[in-house]
Amino acid sequence: MTETLHWYAETSGGVQTGNCTVTENGGALHLTADLPAGTLKAVRAEMPWTMEADEHLFMNGYQTWTYSPELDRNGKLRGTDHIPGFLRKKYAFDRYGDYHFVPYGHQKGQSHGFSYCYFRKGGQFQLVASLDEKPGYTILRYDSGKALLTLERDCAGVEHPGGSFSLFDLFFAEGGETEVFDGWFQAMGIKPRTEKKLAGYSSWYNRYQDITEDTIREDLTGCRSLLCPGDLFQIDDGWEPKVGDWLETDAQKFPHGLRSMVNEIHAAGFQAGLWLAPFVCEKDSALFRQHPDWLLKVDGKPWCCGSNWSSFYALDIDNPAVLDYLRRVFDRVLNDWGFDLVKLDFLYGAAPFGNAHESRAARMYRAMELLRSWCGQKAILGCGVPVMPAFGLVDYCRVSCDVSLDWDDVWYMRLFHRERVSTKQALNNTVFRRQLNGRAYGSDPDVFFLREENCKLTAEQKRTLATVNALLGNVCLTSDMPSHYTDAQRAEYRRLRTLFEHATQVQAEAENDRLYIRYLLDGTPQKLCFDLF
Repeated sequence: MTETLHWYAETSGGVQTGNCTVTENGGALHLTADLPAGTLKAVRAEMPWTMEADEHLFMNGYQTWTYSPELDRNGKLRGTDHIPGFLRKKYAFDRYGDYHFVPYGHQKGQSHGFSYCYFRKGGQFQLVASLDEKPGYTILRYDSGKALLTLERDCAGVEHPGGSFSLFDLFFAEGGETEVFDGWFQAMGIKPRTEKKLAGYSSWYNRYQDITEDTIREDLTGCRSLLCPGDLFQIDDGWEPKVGDWLETDAQKFPHGLRSMVNEIHAAGFQAGLWLAPFVCEKDSALFRQHPDWLLKVDGKPWCCGSNWSSFYALDIDNPAVLDYLRRVFDRVLNDWGFDLVKLDFLYGAAPFGNAHESRAARMYRAMELLRSWCGQKAILGCGVPVMPAFGLVDYCRVSCDVSLDWDDVWYMRLFHRERVSTKQALNNTVFRRQLNGRAYGSDPDVFFLREENCKLTAEQKRTLATVNALLGNVCLTSDMPSHYTDAQRAEYRRLRTLFEHATQVQAEAENDRLYIRYLLDGTPQKLCFDLF
């Protein structure tokens, strides 16, 4: 299929328009224009695109937690406009995703996404993807009623000096799943930093913030009887006094600090991991009280990123004092305390806005490059981050929201934003972002559960979650207490490790609310089928 792409670009100095020809198998398309000097106002392009009744559409959500399902041609995505204003303001529901800068369509068949999308008919994919987001995120919109695919460059407000501007750098491909996604990453020149898979333990989904030296030591003892040498033992949120105060530990929970704990983790044969949220701080933190000038301000007020903890706020990465502080934090965590991996969370807080000098996306790229420089060769597990700026810069990255201790969280949370906690939605993202695993980074589908206590998932739901994670991710963590495992649970864990470590040629296909996964195990073809959605 060959179509004409119409483009429009506007600065405060004038308007330019034009056309070009696009074929779905056209490979890279570098669309530039000579624009007059001035403030960029709008850059967009559109082309006819008819979606058939038996086709599915995937639109990649803004950040890793954002619910990103496959849709039929009547599908739509819900924003936060339906939430009463007082609730939206109180809990900052519109600050976790793209709601504060992207209008949502309200009609059936209207959807949007970031950086890439695909149309799928059976095993055939038509991929439309960005090759370079630094000039501004590529926001893709589809309207099945109008049979129209629209692209917008998120660059309004950036000053353009005049001359050549990269309207869009796109990749078009049609073919099988492996073919089109391999082609995209080859065109970008991006390879994963590591191909090593990572199994292990995280403290979060059992104890949450209620951790101490004694509870961490108890879990470490249990992990010695289950995990393998080189696995990850990760201390999650709860070790710090408050979110943002990273240079010391909570003196009551960890009176001896974390260096001795890292020594114990290493003595057990494991890698030591630590959770941080470097670009935000909570309202109750010493950092928030003592350094109000470090906060990113919009219209003179600190920018709230969400309602977690005592509510939390973005730090300003243009402030040299912020960068100096974070440099010292990573030096302490990685060099003084000796951690091998950092899980870096709520990263979207670095770039809720752009400015006259850089787009929102360029600011996010800059933040990710800072993290890479501060961490050196130590491993990064990214989380809560806009998807494409993490490509090739983190070793591992979440592809989903947080899982829940039940299937789809409490009923009233289902009314809220696309980044909410949900096992069902986490599984969905693991399936439909599976193509990123091993290409952009090692995908982290979040943890699985085998335990009976403190978990409301059914046996079938737990088995589905654990099996899909093992087959479609490169990170396979549990948050159970292994010391409590029965013989049957240990046998199930060994089954999962075998799948995680030895399954090859894994292929997944979702049709009619069923997920089919095919793979080879010791050279023998295997097939699994799950009810997911």
